[in-house]
Amino acid sequence: MLKRIALFSIASCALACAHAAPQPGSLCIASTADAELVDLSHAFDRDTLYWPTDTAGFQLNTLSEGHTEGGYYYSAYAYAGAEHGGTHIDAPLHFAEGGASTDAIPLARLTGPGVVIDIQADAASDADALLTPEHIRAFEAAHGTIARGSIVLVRSGWSKRWPQRRAYLGDDTAGDASQLHFPGLSEAAARALVARQVAAVGIDTASIDHGPSRDFIVHRVLLGAGVPAFENLTALERLPERGAWIVALPMKIARGSGGPLRALAIVPSGAGR
Repeated sequence: MLKRIALFSIASCALACAHAAPQPGSLCIASTADAELVDLSHAFDRDTLYWPTDTAGFQLNTLSEGHTEGGYYYSAYAYAGAEHGGTHIDAPLHFAEGGASTDAIPLARLTGPGVVIDIQADAASDADALLTPEHIRAFEAAHGTIARGSIVLVRSGWSKRWPQRRAYLGDDTAGDASQLHFPGLSEAAARALVARQVAAVGIDTASIDHGPSRDFIVHRVLLGAGVPAFENLTALERLPERGAWIVALPMKIARGSGGPLRALAIVPSGAGR
């Protein structure tokens, strides 16, 4: 019961303090009727994009569907899919030996004040654009310091290409991940966010490392520091740079390195961009 009250109180902080810099541990109570809920997740279906080396994709098979002998309707399905496809989380274990698995990620890293850094201008002219420390400093100059415990979301505008495989990934060769092109973070930006002790980092592309990456250094830096990543997000254009409260809850897979993610933002009515 106490956990439920605490979660409501923390989420309500986003509503009552939309324009204030987030203060870790502060609680503000307000009505959720004054907020918009924005779904940041793509639905899972046969068009869901997975990493190119996973050729199975998402599967939904019918176990039962129709009217029973008792006269009522009943349906049930079996689903299957890799951890790292569609809107999903990368747990620290994904790239950090001994890191937290999906079920062990602290809830404090999955909910918090949202910070949205926009790199759409760079991505429009360069499919391999990177979030840099310069973007972070420019954001802070305009919107204030990124506080400890923030959830930083990188808005590239790439989700409008979903689910067109070639447009979204830069290549549509099945089983081949060597010719990918999409925006991501730079190593220096990842280290800057770790230094700011952010709770998590998300992006509206297939990976926090940009398409051409071969060493996945951003994964190694963030996940190695215990910072989970949210990939293939959507609707970031509907969020203000500050003021939203992010809730990102993955399927709780024991010993998992990731998993499907249902992420949402609570956006107060007064939080304009």
